[in-house]
Order: sequence, then structure tokens, then C-alpha cells
Amino acid sequence: MKPIPLHHVWQYTDVDREFWARRLEDWLPPNIIDAHMHVSDPALRLAPMTDEMRRQYWVNEVLEPMDFTTADHCYAVLFPGRRLTCVGFGMPDLDFDLEAGNAYAQQGCHNRGWHNLAVVRPQWSAEYVSRLLDQPGVVGVKPYYALISRNRETRDAHLEAGIFDFLPHHQLEVLNERRAWVTLHVPKADRLGHPDNLRDIRELRRRYPRVILVIAHLGRCYTEIHAREALPPLADDPGLFFDTSAVLNPASYRIALEHIGPSRLLFGSDNPILFMRGRRQFHQRQYVNRTNYPFHFNRDREPPEIEALYTLFLYEDLWAMRQACQSLGMDDPRTAAMIFHDNAQRLLQLMSESKQKAPP
Repeated sequence: MKPIPLHHVWQYTDVDREFWARRLEDWLPPNIIDAHMHVSDPALRLAPMTDEMRRQYWVNEVLEPMDFTTADHCYAVLFPGRRLTCVGFGMPDLDFDLEAGNAYAQQGCHNRGWHNLAVVRPQWSAEYVSRLLDQPGVVGVKPYYALISRNRETRDAHLEAGIFDFLPHHQLEVLNERRAWVTLHVPKADRLGHPDNLRDIRELRRRYPRVILVIAHLGRCYTEIHAREALPPLADDPGLFFDTSAVLNPASYRIALEHIGPSRLLFGSDNPILFMRGRRQFHQRQYVNRTNYPFHFNRDREPPEIEALYTLFLYEDLWAMRQACQSLGMDDPRTAAMIFHDNAQRLLQLMSESKQKAPP
């Protein structure tokens, strides 16, 4: 069959169809919630992406804004026979109009029966955050350390910030009162396992127990070493959740399943990033992205016959999760339903009930 255009430079091919049919179709449940996806009107970019910035970091080359029409098309192609809804949010990037991006994401999500997280800067007042939460379909917020201040020379100017530097207490008080969802991308080069992150997360959970805290990307534990350092210390908190976005590593998923358990994991894609074709390889604390497109970061190419077999990063991510489940005897419909739908639905229901009880 002819390739189907997806987004940016990516297409859906017979390789992907075969991968889906052979490894994923019989495993994924009929209803799926993607708890981590970005959606934005490309016109809301305030400053252009430059070639210099693309060379800084691989994500800058692949994170082209995806609007709702494209998202609808891509999900219909990628998940045939499934009913998929999303917890969507805009671009947490000061090169975009955040307020307009929040309005665009909120309206599009609400119109589709999806849910929305508002992207928030730490400078915003508690009153303003409360007004964002009042909007239909908005269930929480998406903070990010890069939103502390703008720096076009590096995305990591604030990488070593503390969690409360970009998710401040005055906002957390409102989020706790409203039982809001927070998807937290942890800072630090050492990722979730950094002692400051572990300390701050425990403090956040102690002081703001009604916040629905979802740690993005398994705490950026893309490698087995990072997962072993970070996930066991947080295993004893049943109210702490993790999304699976962009992990792609069976070893990381196995550690998460062993220590966190399937009832606290939420499927997330991090789309549009995971439309990229290729695979990820792991070396100690580092990973390497392989792809078949001549991006700046893709210098060490694999032979053409290997690249010809690449599928989408999203499918590789799903397959990594399934391999981890298989290795632990969890490759069953109940576990898949929990991770891909039921856990997120349970949290959304809690927040829906709280929102209905909130005073006008």
C-alpha cells in the first residue's frame, strides 16, 4: 500500500502496518487514553526555529507543532479499531504564545471530549491559575523548568532548577485545593534519581496530597541505570503516578512494573515527537536515537537495510512496554487496560467529581 503522510517528514508505511499487526494489535485495549501529548497551532510560534537551535538538541529538529486536524488524522491511522482520547496540552516553550496556546488547546480538547492541561509559568498568580482551571475540560497544569525565563542559546539554562522554582507553592496551594492534575517533567541532569528531586517530590506529596501528581517520562528514566536509581525509592507512595511517554526501553519498563506496578502507570506518547521513524539504543547512562532522516543529530547512520526496517518510535515504545510485561508474566488484557485506559480514567473521574463540587 502507498505510504500515508502523518506529520512533519514522517509517513505510515507497510513496515508500520506489519509491526502493528504482528506485535501490538492483539494486545492494546479497545479504549485508550494518551495522557501526554502536545497540540498547538503552528501560527502561535513567536520566534522562528533556527538552524543553530536545531543543532543544539535533537528534539528541536523533530518537535514541529501539531494542530488538532493533524492529531485526529494521525491517531486514526496509528490506532486502527481503537477509540482514543487524550490529555493534551500546548507547547511549554517561551518561543510560543502560551496564553493563546492554552486557549487553543483547551477549546480543541473540550470540543473532542478530551481533557486539557494548561501550560503555566511560575510567575503567574494563584488567581490566574485558578481561572485557567475554571475552563471547561481543563483538569490541571503542565509546568516546565524552561518556562522560568527565555534563553534561545540553550534549552537547559534552568535544567538544575529545583521543582519549586518552576512549580511554586502559591500555585500548588490552588492545585491542591482544586484536586488538579500536574504532569511534572523533572529537572536535573541526573534526572528523577537526583536527591533534590526525590526530596522535593516527597515534600510536594506531603504538603499537597490532593494534587494528582504524574511524573512525566518515568522521571526521564530512559536508561536502566536511571530507572534503578529513581523508581524504587518512590515505590511506597500509592498516590504517585508516572506516564510512560518517550521511554522506549524494556528494562526501564520492567523496573517500573516491578516497583511501581501497573496500577500507577499511564500511557503517554509525547506526540508529535514519537512519530519519528527509527529506534533508540542505550549505553550506560546515555541513549542514541537512530532515524532514517538526515537530521543534524543523525550523523552515525545505520546500513540502509536496517533503516528500511525502522518503524515509528511510538510503536517501538509500545513494543518495549509489551516486552517488559511479557518478561514479568503481565502480558494480559487486564494489565494492558489499566496502563492504557483505566488508570487515567480513574484519575480523571476523581477530578471531574471535585470540579463539580467546587463553589461557583
